[in-house]
Formats: sequence, structure tokens, C-alpha cells
Amino acid sequence: MDLAVISREIKRADLLQMHYYLRLTRTLEDRITALYRQGRIVGGVYTSHGMEAIAVGYASALERDDVIAPFHRDMGAFLIRGITPGEVLAQYLGKRTGPTKGKDGNVHMGDLKRGIIGFVSHLADNLPVAAGAALAFKIRGEARVVFTGTGDGGTSRGDFHEAMNFAAVRTLPVVFFCNNNQYAYSTPLRYQMAITDIAERARAYGMPGEIVDGNDVAAVYLASKRAIARAREGGGPTFLEFKTMRMHGHSEHDPAKYVPRELLEEWKQKDPILKAEQLLKQLGYGDDASFKDVAERAKKEVEAGLEFAEQSPLPEGPEVLEGVFAEKAERH
Repeated sequence: MDLAVISREIKRADLLQMHYYLRLTRTLEDRITALYRQGRIVGGVYTSHGMEAIAVGYASALERDDVIAPFHRDMGAFLIRGITPGEVLAQYLGKRTGPTKGKDGNVHMGDLKRGIIGFVSHLADNLPVAAGAALAFKIRGEARVVFTGTGDGGTSRGDFHEAMNFAAVRTLPVVFFCNNNQYAYSTPLRYQMAITDIAERARAYGMPGEIVDGNDVAAVYLASKRAIARAREGGGPTFLEFKTMRMHGHSEHDPAKYVPRELLEEWKQKDPILKAEQLLKQLGYGDDASFKDVAERAKKEVEAGLEFAEQSPLPEGPEVLEGVFAEKAERH
């Protein structure tokens, strides 16, 4: 991207903060993967390794009162929204201090107080929910935006298309994105659809579609800012296709032998942290010494979070029924 545009449109402090969250996300997910390998995590571990710029970029572009309806590659967005590494690790270890208070053991979590709509495994299910939240904002006349997305495979599901169509017809303040990491589990994009660019699907619903380098945090941030502004001003939804590559398997139990090694080597050179650090150097905002300090800071935060999670209590038996059903409202 044009350095002049970036320096004009993105504050230095914001770029430095995004770089930190890229590193924090990578460090946290690497620690979670290590815990999984040690047999300390029961259930699946799904990471955003090589894709961190997407969640960090779009979450950094939102206002405090906006809402996200994320999916399982969006760890950076959870962190930016205020969920701490300690809470994330407690979630994975099934502790009471995790967002679901021990009711789940992976990233199926949310917190409405921090503007995060929780999600389930079925990808694209979160999009109609996000459209519903955006409809509520419009009805109430609130200048708030919902940001939601799924993977490339999720864009072939019915709920994706229903949400896109409904949001476009109602001109809702929602931004849809696709984390196009080229594989829906083991199915490559060319076996999923007959188009090269998923952004083409936006035209069918009368909304703009934009292709963005998903490994460039500045590009993600700026594209998200434009789409968010359009939604907030009453222009309706936008669809953003973030092109990236899944550098690990679908989950950590998947060795991903179906992915050509040369393809991974090609994308390794486009690593989002590497690209961010190259950008910071070009702008004069950082050097190798400062990047090392950031890595050390992220490591300390994650290790402190792990200590918190390990010392946290497991839930008690009766707590399994808490927070499952809505409590009866008192009648006056």
C-alpha cells in the first residue's frame, strides 16, 4: 500500500497497537497449541496462525459501541474487545473464570457487555444473528454497526445468503467479511465454487464487494473503516473478502497433508507479522530492537494469563444450570 496514504489515514499509535495485538494473538495461540499437545486441553483448538491481520485489523477499526459476531479464527478481535489472555486460557482449561464459566473448552465464547456475540461451530450461523442485531440498531435509531464473517466454505451455506439478502433489502448497518484461507477443512476453493473471487457474490445482493489483502493489517483496517463508515451513515452492508492462507490445519489435530508444501512456503513469506514489521520500519515507527521488546511483552502477558488460568477454580456441579435459561422477569 501507499505509505503516504497509510501515514495520513492511520495514526502511529494505532499501527503500533495493531502490531502488538498481532504478536499477542500469535503468542497466545501458540501457547494454547502447546497445551493441547501436552494433553491439557480437551476438545478442538482452532487457530488463526498466518491470518491474524484480519481480526486485528477489523476490530481496530470499530467504535466502542459497535458489535462483532466473530468465528473461530478471530482471536485478535476477542483480545481487542477486552477479553484477556487469562480469560481465554481459563476458557480452554474449562475454568470458572472463562467467559463460559467452564461450560465449554474452546473458543465458543462471547460477551455481550463487551460487544461480542457468542457463536457455535456451524459456520455462517452467526451472520443472520448479526443481521438481526443490525436491524435492532436501525429500528432504535442507534448509530452502531455490526461486523461479522465466516470462512470461504461458510459462504456456500444457506444462512450466509439469507443474511446477505436480508441485510441488503433492509439497508442494515452490518459489514460482512469472508476469511478466504483457501481451504474449507480439506476442500480447496476450486472445488467449492466456480468463481475465483468470492467478493463477486456481493453483486447478487446489490451490495459492494471488495477484495483485500488479508495479511496486510493496514489494508484490512482501512477497508474495514470505509465499510463501517458506509454502514453507519445509512448506506447499508458491504462484503469484504480478505484473501489469506491457513498456515496450520483446520484444527490442531489436523496435519493438513492435503495442502501443497510449496503453497505454504509461498505464503510464509507473506506472514502478517512480518509484513506489519516491514511497514513499521518503512514508516520509521520501529526496528528489530523494538519488535523484540513487543514479543517479550506479549510473552509475559500470556504467561501471566496462564498462571491466572491455572490458579482459577473449576466450576462446581450446580453451576452447570446457571446462565443456560433466561430468568423470569419480575412483574410489577
